[in-house]
Amino acid sequence: MGSRRISVVDYGAGNIASVINMIKHVGGEAEVVSTPDALPRVEKLLLPGVGAFDHGIQSLKNGGWMDELNRSALERKVPILGICLGMQLMCLSSEEGQEAGLGWIDAKVLRFDFSGDAVPLKVPHMGWNTVSASRRDPLVSDWQEAQRFYFVHSYYVECASRSDVLLKCNYGKEFVAGFHRGNIWGVQFHPEKSHRFGMELFRRFLEV
Repeated sequence: MGSRRISVVDYGAGNIASVINMIKHVGGEAEVVSTPDALPRVEKLLLPGVGAFDHGIQSLKNGGWMDELNRSALERKVPILGICLGMQLMCLSSEEGQEAGLGWIDAKVLRFDFSGDAVPLKVPHMGWNTVSASRRDPLVSDWQEAQRFYFVHSYYVECASRSDVLLKCNYGKEFVAGFHRGNIWGVQFHPEKSHRFGMELFRRFLEV
């Protein structure tokens, strides 16, 4: 069993209250980490995020988070879960901005574009959608039913390697709803807004 304590990175790019509440609701210990000097002692990390890609990266840079996050994820191999923008920040780059991402996963972030469709879908992709697993994984190993999660996003992740893809979803086209490599996970949806499906995902992350 992994650590029951999840440290939630508060870097000023998202409301973390619902994440903290969900972790506690499923039996975990949640703490808010507001300064990077606390990262060397954490055992499990959650990187949330809402808003624009460049703002998220700039917030990490301005807060002095980059070096300690890299050490935690790449050297100490702390289990880390990125949610929504947090997942996208783990990638190399985004069409939404000019900043380089953290680069932990060989992936890029692209904008949904349905302008050429006869009946264009609305952007952002907002609401509940079904997610399927591409492979077995500690977070999804024995899903027995269709899993539905809540999405709010205009950009999606495209992984360079199929081996990094963990979850898929379809909105006009198939896109990556989650990835996993080593100690790094990311999900595009909001598990903290996804009721029992999100609760189960957080329970599983507590166990890794």
